[in-house]
Amino acid sequence: MNKLKSLLVAAFLLVSVASFAQTGNVKIGYTNANYIISQLPESRQIESDLKAHSSQLEKELQNKYKSYQEKVEAYKKGAPTMTDVVRADREKELTTLQASIEEFQRNADASLQKKEQSALEPVMTKIQKSIDKVAKENAYTHIFTAEALLYGPEDGNSFTDLVLKDLGVTPAPKGSPAASTVTPGANAAPKAATPATTAPVKKKK
Repeated sequence: MNKLKSLLVAAFLLVSVASFAQTGNVKIGYTNANYIISQLPESRQIESDLKAHSSQLEKELQNKYKSYQEKVEAYKKGAPTMTDVVRADREKELTTLQASIEEFQRNADASLQKKEQSALEPVMTKIQKSIDKVAKENAYTHIFTAEALLYGPEDGNSFTDLVLKDLGVTPAPKGSPAASTVTPGANAAPKAATPATTAPVKKKK
């Protein structure tokens, strides 16, 4: 649905540009913000910080899950000799631990996303200012995002290179590894196996 919506918006913009072309001078360019980010020196530090944050969350999650598994195994071994009261208490404890793991996972995802947004926000602002500046200096009337481009030259155009030049960045040669692989929204906290499917707790009827 979102992809279809993006295509419809892009189509609408192209129709608008075509209509405008009949009454004025149009100079169209397109660029890829993710590519520009990958070429910036600060992207290395952003990627490093996100990986460190993700690793810390993963370690804590794995510790919680390991503790849960150990308690599940202990419950299984001792269940046959437990009284109903003790069994109910152990099952309640395991259910609470499972809920705690799931809550931690949700919080970890939100934490990593927030950190990513916080790190990328000043970079995206910097890039947008450069795009605005380069577009005005070179008389561009419309700049599209490359992801929404329906048709264009295979090698793109010079607008992205102009933006990188304005930012003082020399792009990496084609075919060589990018400076970084940081992409907005691409990072996510590592997930442990779902406790409910790995070691279910069955209550005695």
